[in-house]
Amino acid sequence: MMKRLSVAIDGPAGAGKSTVARQVAKRLGLTYVDTGAMYRAITWKALRHRLDLTDESGVIHLARHTDLRLSTDQKGVGVWVDGEDVTEAIRTPEVTSNVSVIAGQGMVREVLVEKQREMAEQGGVVMDGRDIGTHVLPDADVKVFLTASIDERAQRRYQELMRRGYPVDLDRLKEEISQRDEKDKSREHSPLRPAKDAIHVDTTGLTIEEVIQAILDLCRTKVGGGE
Repeated sequence: MMKRLSVAIDGPAGAGKSTVARQVAKRLGLTYVDTGAMYRAITWKALRHRLDLTDESGVIHLARHTDLRLSTDQKGVGVWVDGEDVTEAIRTPEVTSNVSVIAGQGMVREVLVEKQREMAEQGGVVMDGRDIGTHVLPDADVKVFLTASIDERAQRRYQELMRRGYPVDLDRLKEEISQRDEKDKSREHSPLRPAKDAIHVDTTGLTIEEVIQAILDLCRTKVGGGE
């Protein structure tokens, strides 16, 4: 049964979704799907082609005609766009500051949601994003909504960007995350909100391992028939 388990992990930027979801998938032997990376990939390609990001019809056409692939190995999640490895390229500040524009476009989301559901149909998955439990996989076996204080989320993103060689201002980062939260919550299509049956996990002050174990416990309880 574990091999067919579907796990939806939602939450705001910097809550630790990707790191936690990847480890949960690895330990349960499931496929990890980083939906945020998919939106970043389309943003990256649109920027590369100098496309007007507010031109929804143009972005839809681009998304439909993009060969988008995810791979998972010992190093983490690889992202490929039309055969090109863009794993690092989609994590630049330029992509980060523009991805909300793409993610807020309803028809673009539907193109990517279709791809995400196809991935889920191939077997058990752990999928993270902002609307997985509410829209992409509303029938997921386990739904988790991760949160953390803005201060903690900004600190995590700050450390990540510094490791990647992108000097950033922490206060500016806090402001950007706050603005991103507001955009995600107020967007017309699939806004950020917890599913009614999602388990809330506040990661503030918790180690990554503690969060991973909490979600693993939820999954094992589900498989074991408990509540």
